[in-house]
Amino acid sequence: MKRVMFVCKKNSRRSQMAEGFAKTLGAGQIEVKSSGLSSSFVDPLTVEAMQEVGIDIGQQTSKVLTDFNPEDFDAVISLCGCGVNLPPEWVTRDVFEDWQLDDPEGEGLETYRRIRGEVKARVEALIAQLTA
Repeated sequence: MKRVMFVCKKNSRRSQMAEGFAKTLGAGQIEVKSSGLSSSFVDPLTVEAMQEVGIDIGQQTSKVLTDFNPEDFDAVISLCGCGVNLPPEWVTRDVFEDWQLDDPEGEGLETYRRIRGEVKARVEALIAQLTA
């Protein structure tokens, strides 16, 4: 089973969405964690946007990347263009992608919904790639 780490700046929005989708859509196929370059909080609008599609991420917490070991993951996905800021051992995993998705911070729920759709499509493609 492939192990995936989703990384963002604060582990508050995009990476939390990705973790929620991957845990739900990849259940039994991949193991998933998310983290940030720094930890923060799970944005309430992110929780609300995910609840709209039937995924409850209300129990997820914001975690910092340094709490994890890169060797424990097969795939590392940056969602914010922060790949250039990651230590080299994280970007040299079997799979590394930098999705560079917009941060919905400070925007309305409609923006969160748009980002949610982009994250879902990318996660679905990633699961297909990792389980092929």
